[in-house]
Amino acid sequence: MKKLSFCVIMLLTVWALQANETANDYTLVWSDEFEGNALNTNVWNIEVNASGGGNNELQYYCDRGVKVENGNLILTATKENYGNRQFTSGRINSKNNLYFKHGKIEASIKLPSTANGLWPAFWMMGNDFDQVGWPRCGEIDILEMGNANGISAGTQDRYFNGACHWGFYKDGNYPNYGKSSTWDYSLQDGNYHTYTCFWDDERVRMYVDYDKYPSRDPYYEMGLGDSDDEWATGKYFHKPFFILFNLAIGGNFTGIWDANGITALANGPRSMYVDWVRVYQRGDASEEFHKPQSQGIVSIDNNTESEKILYNGQLLIRRNGQLYMITGQRIE
Repeated sequence: MKKLSFCVIMLLTVWALQANETANDYTLVWSDEFEGNALNTNVWNIEVNASGGGNNELQYYCDRGVKVENGNLILTATKENYGNRQFTSGRINSKNNLYFKHGKIEASIKLPSTANGLWPAFWMMGNDFDQVGWPRCGEIDILEMGNANGISAGTQDRYFNGACHWGFYKDGNYPNYGKSSTWDYSLQDGNYHTYTCFWDDERVRMYVDYDKYPSRDPYYEMGLGDSDDEWATGKYFHKPFFILFNLAIGGNFTGIWDANGITALANGPRSMYVDWVRVYQRGDASEEFHKPQSQGIVSIDNNTESEKILYNGQLLIRRNGQLYMITGQRIE
């Protein structure tokens, strides 16, 4: 029994070391900490449309639903008449501004209570979207919540999914793979949780709170090595992708198409908070990274003498002549 217990402990230790080794292979290449009081429009595009996102969503996306405040990107869903819609909300993307191929991307997000009708998401699409359209551009959904199955099961605060979409329509279908999970603790508990995606030549993997629980299995994993046919994943996921955040209202994912079914906003607006988003890479030959040329040094606050600098792959903050880590730790 003692020998068995020792073997189990050693196995768990190896798993933890392997997970940490995977994370330590990566170096920070870009970050938005959402400091100051304005969105960095050199990186982010604010979407303005009432198209429904191809999913029969009910919101009007506009700048009313997007702001940066208190170190957060805040996307807010509001019940209000605007244009031809009864709701407004926010969606931003980094298309043609900041995009990359392979690496580790993660964001710290505080989610609203989604029941019933809110659909927050953190995801990526191929930067060739304007040239080839969807789904040929490819899509990697790192986090989606608010699904109809979670609503019906009463597990809305724990039920979520990761997914990938790619290829093209043939006989009315296109290839995709989504995997849903019911987590063992709430992700809508008023706290920030970290959502991490590792993406390389071989596969894509996604984790919740990887910073706290690196030995846990990914909640989503898909191989990317196949290039044998016209629908093969290897033909659609080895190119630069851009980042998106949005807070949708209603639509196919939620199973709610009537404005009267959106109960989540009955007591006022609700918001999705993004504390930061970061991209890391390993220096592999297959990796690419593209960012606006003006992003070498970025002002983070118009009211103080502060700036962000990227030094040896490490993002630092210089304030009043003193250097700090992005976590706030002073560098002596």
